[in-house]
Amino acid sequence: MDSGEEYPTTEAANRPGVQALAQAADAARYAPSIHNTQPWRWRVHGDAAELYGERRRQLGTLDPDARLLMISCGAALQHALVALAAQGWRTDVDRIAGHRWSVSTGVADPIGTAAGTPDDDLIARVRLSGRSEVDPVALRRFQTMMLRHTDRRAATNEPVDPAAVEAVAQAAVQEHTGLQVLRPDQVIELAVAVQRAQDVEIADPRQRAELARWVGGTRAAGTGVPDAVLPSGKPQTTVPGRDFGRAGSLPVGAGHDTAAVYAVLHGDTDTPLDWLRAGEALSAGWLVAIERGLSLLPFSAPVEVLSTRQALRHLLAGITYPYLALRLSRTDPAHADPPYTPRLAAEQVIEIVDPG
Repeated sequence: MDSGEEYPTTEAANRPGVQALAQAADAARYAPSIHNTQPWRWRVHGDAAELYGERRRQLGTLDPDARLLMISCGAALQHALVALAAQGWRTDVDRIAGHRWSVSTGVADPIGTAAGTPDDDLIARVRLSGRSEVDPVALRRFQTMMLRHTDRRAATNEPVDPAAVEAVAQAAVQEHTGLQVLRPDQVIELAVAVQRAQDVEIADPRQRAELARWVGGTRAAGTGVPDAVLPSGKPQTTVPGRDFGRAGSLPVGAGHDTAAVYAVLHGDTDTPLDWLRAGEALSAGWLVAIERGLSLLPFSAPVEVLSTRQALRHLLAGITYPYLALRLSRTDPAHADPPYTPRLAAEQVIEIVDPG
């Protein structure tokens, strides 16, 4: 269960419960997040690990209401819960996520320590409730977590198994989030929404500047999206990939997305708690997708702009609210996976408190 990273140690960290929680928080560092901002912190003390949103890594211009921050933190929470189940721990989870996030607090500094997080940034609290048998499914998912990565290349032309898509959908439902697969005509509407959202954001110099702070270059600070995982050109796909304003060094691939399946994560209400659960669903579905030989690519652009978010809701018949769009496709065994994106060191996102 050791990831190879060291986290802050105190006398408290030697206790089994604290050690398990610290290891779970360490595993959560590998969760997906918007532009790899890793906008979370963990505070471990006693029998609990508290998950906080990190305002210094919130995208204040692209994500002013913290919608994508909450989704990112939900993915981190799900990673931690899988890690604890894989160690044979039962847990109780308090999902708080009801506080308000100020637009003015989203700043560009990607570095910090885990100390000094204000209580009003608390998103969730995980408590250990006892030991149990090691969950073999959770153990397999924990191992899969270390293999997960984002592949932005063109999809292969190999058809996607409907049973695999259904398994991903069921994983989302277990996290109280729906997954609606789109019809071909709806995929065209999704493509229009994605392009429109990107046009709006590219036209805003503040949003372009914020994106540039997190994307491209060597990313030595441990956050952001390096050139090595960005396609070297524009993939020939129906739904356009994210326009980061620069080309990377990753070969695009010869495939198209004609065999890919597109879907939307959605729910009955549109609150920070819903966004948190959507992040848990994203993470759970992603791990199942990997187990089924699928590549999962999230599309956040159409939910970042109000008009295109409403367009996605139209695809859901105006009944439920969209949280994120996804592409599911077959992986190509003939091509090596993209490299992994960097991660902040454990001591920058985990604080172990000794109650004295």
